[in-house]
Amino acid sequence: MKRVAIGIAAALTATASLAADGDVPAAAKAGYATIAESDLRADLTFLASDALQGRMSLQPGDEASVQWVAAEFAKAGLQPGAVGADGRPSFFQPVPLVEYRAASAANTLTLEVGGEAKIWKAPDFLGGYREDVDIAAPLAFAGYGVTAPGVGYDDYRGLDAKGRIVVVFEHEPQENDAKSRFGGTGNTRHATNRVKALNAQAHGALALVVVAEPNRKHPSNIERVNRIGGSAKRVPPLPSQALVDDELHIPVLTVSDAVGAALLAGAGASPQELQAAIDRDLTPQGRAIPGATVRLHLENTVRTRGASANVVGLLPGSDPGLAAETVILSAHHDHDGFNGPEIWHGADDNGSGTVGVVELARAFMANASKGKGVRPKRSILFVVFAAEERGLLGSYYMAMHPLRPLATTRAMINFDMIGRNEAASEQTNGLIEIPADTTNRLNVIGGGYSPDLDRTITQANKGIGLDLDHRFDRENALNVFFRSDQFPFVLKDVPAVWFNTGFHPDYHHTTDTADKINYAKMARIVRLAYLSAWKLADGATPPAFVSDPGGE
Repeated sequence: MKRVAIGIAAALTATASLAADGDVPAAAKAGYATIAESDLRADLTFLASDALQGRMSLQPGDEASVQWVAAEFAKAGLQPGAVGADGRPSFFQPVPLVEYRAASAANTLTLEVGGEAKIWKAPDFLGGYREDVDIAAPLAFAGYGVTAPGVGYDDYRGLDAKGRIVVVFEHEPQENDAKSRFGGTGNTRHATNRVKALNAQAHGALALVVVAEPNRKHPSNIERVNRIGGSAKRVPPLPSQALVDDELHIPVLTVSDAVGAALLAGAGASPQELQAAIDRDLTPQGRAIPGATVRLHLENTVRTRGASANVVGLLPGSDPGLAAETVILSAHHDHDGFNGPEIWHGADDNGSGTVGVVELARAFMANASKGKGVRPKRSILFVVFAAEERGLLGSYYMAMHPLRPLATTRAMINFDMIGRNEAASEQTNGLIEIPADTTNRLNVIGGGYSPDLDRTITQANKGIGLDLDHRFDRENALNVFFRSDQFPFVLKDVPAVWFNTGFHPDYHHTTDTADKINYAKMARIVRLAYLSAWKLADGATPPAFVSDPGGE
């Protein structure tokens, strides 16, 4: 007991060198002092090792990571956050998945006008669907595919899309206008293809076809993905995965500029003119395309079912009146697996986030068991999501099947790539400015939807001293805002941000290994998340959500 007391005292003394005494609430110091760079290094060295084979969703290596996270949550003392099929508490929320490979050589998109047909195959269009599809329907144009009542804009105003295949532009109106009602120059939640597809589905469309904005000042989504290399260009390509019971049940295809121009040839104006007319004064340009029919034939060479799992542990709140409210701390456990002797180790993406959440679980539970045994007033749900690399599937599943009510989920901090120094790469060259020194820099993404949450993090950082950067909230070339697991919760009006240390040349390459991690910075980020989560879970007033953040 004497050695334990001395150890705790030494750890608390060391805390003074990590953050000023006044910046760590007295009740939270015991847990804060346990966050250790050595833990992060040891855990990540295992998680990104060859033995886990790149943690590909539905493969044994990722199942090993699922079991490891659950074991660490249990060892820390968290309560299981889910209920198993047998009705007993469980650390696993199963995520039912279907894995499929599109039959690219057989899949076609056909435009029929006046008895003439144009037929396209990959790579003129990309995409697939979890089931085989063979449909033909009249064509319509729906602008950017956006319905945003809070902004006073609706691309479907005056357009009957029922029973049609709808073509839309990527992104959203006025994205180069810093004063735009659509979040200025940053992407809002209306900009992603999934939201556009759900909107098209709600208007009765049978399928969605997406083409890059003709007047864009950035690469299209296809061009952006091709810049990454690594996993994106491997042969054979990675399989696709989807949720078995996804709320989205229409196919979504992305087409080249040439195909998009052909589809819109009968719209009465060129694609450039249609975009310019919308961007000029937010006047929707939706219309049926007279005499045009589109046929989609999509089939798969392989289709199998399986299940991964979101790993969930709960620290119940100490206040009987507030314990029903929730703060989420999250990451994702999967990566891109292996291809023969090549292994996509995924140390930064997202071994770093996974071990960060595990370390936070240990810290909060240490605080509950050491010192005065203090827990914050609200409950904290620790989540490590499944199948993020296959399309945020685990987080979309939990957002559709929440384990605790989303209406009383007060905040979320998501870790995805928190271990590196941002550096120039093929993905970012010419698209975003990278600061000269990123050794202490942390990107905080999504704060526009909750300035209160952003202020809480900034206040907590005073004793940590990280360089907080919000520039990814002001760019629209990289689609960063909706590329990690906080985004499905933003769609449900939960204040949520993503902690990220930026892209680098090893992103989605086999060279993303544990020896390249900046563990000292990573430890500071975990400490910032600990202090921020403590304030969020223990504070009097939870952060508010802003449904439609505007520009300047």
